[in-house]
This record gives sequence, C-alpha cells and structure tokens, in this order.
Amino acid sequence: MNTKRIRPALLVLFLCLLAASCTPAKKKAPDFNLPDMNDKPVRLSDYRGKVVILDFWATWCPPCRKGIPDFNVLYSEYRGKGLEILGLAMDDSGKAGVLKGMQKHAITITYPILIATEEVEKSYGGIEAIPTTFILDREGNIVARYVGLQGKATFAKHLDKLTRGI
Repeated sequence: MNTKRIRPALLVLFLCLLAASCTPAKKKAPDFNLPDMNDKPVRLSDYRGKVVILDFWATWCPPCRKGIPDFNVLYSEYRGKGLEILGLAMDDSGKAGVLKGMQKHAITITYPILIATEEVEKSYGGIEAIPTTFILDREGNIVARYVGLQGKATFAKHLDKLTRGI
C-alpha cells in the first residue's frame, strides 16, 4: 500500500471534516442612526438585548406591501418576548414620499418606520432588491437574510428559537 498517497488524502479529509464542524463566525449588524417618522433619531445599538427584524422596503413595492400585515402580526405576537421590528423605508422622496405612499396604498404599520439612507444600504451589503429582511439576535448578530417576500412562518421559525426562554 502506498502511504505517500494515503497521508495527504487523510489530511485533506481531516481538514474538510474539521471545517464542516466549525460554526461560522456571526457577523455583527452595522450600527446606524436614522430618523423615524417623527424625526426622532433611532440607533440600532439601542436595541441590543432584543431580537430585531430589519425590513428594507418601499411603499411603491407590491411585495413589500403584501408582507406588512405579516410583520404587524409578528410584532404583536413576539413583542412581549423581546422582538422589535424596524421598517427601513427606501422611498426616493424620504419621509414625505413614505407618508404619501402609505396614504395612497392604505398601509398601516404598527412598528417603527425609519428613513433609510444610501450609506446604511451599503453597510448592509447593498440592497439590490426589496423587500430585503435581516434577523438579528440579542447580541446584534445577523442570523438570517432574506431577499424577496417571505411568509410569516419563515420568520416565526427564527423568532421561536431566538425568543425562547423570555
């Protein structure tokens, strides 16, 4: 038997198994300071200790509007367990555009809406499609990212795990 060939193969196999067993490092969510709809500054870091959903959306986006009722329900169901949802509005004309779009489309949102900036969009890897949603654990780590409309059950699965014990 040729041990010169077997040793490198075993080493490669060992390294592959080791790599597969390692938990990837969690990435901290970039902090931001954005105005809410009352022009009050909101910092993401103020929500440490909470599970946070960041939803990048716009009033002109049909899939975004379709997902809002699910977020309203999730907010109601999980808020007492430590959930916060922040809707980061990406409408071109800022707060005025968001207000006009919400009125035009009869949008009701029960969680805070912030006015997103290009800088924040870039800090989250560039938001190429909306809705784009991030789920953050209580330490502010990004644990999931979804591009496109997702059902309530997708988020509830994460929230059940992240809010357990509270």
